[in-house]
Amino acid sequence: MALTQPNRDILRRAQAGDERAFAIILRQYHAPIYNYAVRVLSNDRALAEDVCQEIFVRVHRALPRFDDRSLFTTWLFQVAKNRLVDEMRSRERRIRPSVELDSVWSLGLASPVPPHAIEDMDILWRAIAALSPDLKMALVLRDVIGLSYVEIADSLETTLAAVKWRIYKARETVAAELTREGLDRPISVMPADRGA
Repeated sequence: MALTQPNRDILRRAQAGDERAFAIILRQYHAPIYNYAVRVLSNDRALAEDVCQEIFVRVHRALPRFDDRSLFTTWLFQVAKNRLVDEMRSRERRIRPSVELDSVWSLGLASPVPPHAIEDMDILWRAIAALSPDLKMALVLRDVIGLSYVEIADSLETTLAAVKWRIYKARETVAAELTREGLDRPISVMPADRGA
């Protein structure tokens, strides 16, 4: 499911400083940006929310200079990527305790989640969290957010070939970790690849 572009009139109004138009854009893209941030930041939801707010502050400030040379979503994820890279560099300089949210998967679900599903999800997200930032960002943008390979290349400011390799390598690494952890049954977390 690809992200849709904002309504052109709303985007123009937001670029001109219309706060209500910007609020519409914020509502439309908050969830995908937050999901991207929370996955890249290894499920640290509080930090992801803070970073997400900072991303949208940057978007608000830079929006008047957005010039339609790329898709809005591509530009938006470039802004997000740059802020997330800053955060990951900052995290490397300081040691923070990791946030364990093992029980979060069952919150808000109508039916109980089988224990093996929670364990499988935990193993999967730990494997993704262990990826290098380049691999993790590409994989999350593709398999969680649903961007095309071209959009990911533009967002990460790299080549299409590099994106394809990063996604392939990330999937291979995650699959190897899942096998190492003894997951002999498939888990349906990531959608099958839909091509570019």
